[in-house]
Amino acid sequence: MNSTLFNNIFRFVLLLSVQIIIFNNMNFLGYISPFPYVLFILLYPVNGNKTGLLLASFLLGFIMDMFSNSGGIHTAACITLAYYRPYLFKFSFGLSYEYQTIKINDVLTPERFSFILFAVLIHHFVLFVFEAFQISFFWDILIRTILSTIFTIILSVIIIYLFKPNRR
Repeated sequence: MNSTLFNNIFRFVLLLSVQIIIFNNMNFLGYISPFPYVLFILLYPVNGNKTGLLLASFLLGFIMDMFSNSGGIHTAACITLAYYRPYLFKFSFGLSYEYQTIKINDVLTPERFSFILFAVLIHHFVLFVFEAFQISFFWDILIRTILSTIFTIILSVIIIYLFKPNRR
């Protein structure tokens, strides 16, 4: 087994544990809920196994649903994000995606930021739509999506730079 697999397993367990223990207990002003566990899906290797990503995303969402008692909304949001991830890469990076020269945990460029922004937005929108499940809550869904996306992106960028591998 190679080190990429161990890194992915470690990242999966660490992000899920931190989400369950710390961030599931945070709710600011009733609208802002951080979900930095989506970093696992974002940081999954570009040339990694697509089926493995979908299965890992399902497992990630399923475990989150079990600990959050949320009935499948995290699973749906994680699988949706994992499915649309290649399209987000193509949208954000263009031809660079084709050559698989992308590392999300490098210096934050506009392309990387747009990838993280749209990925977190998709995840949160699906999550909050399934949570409310009524069109009458449209403004509530929109406000929660925008505010939680901003907070999650800030946390995600901080986490990426805290655990960024040193290059010498």
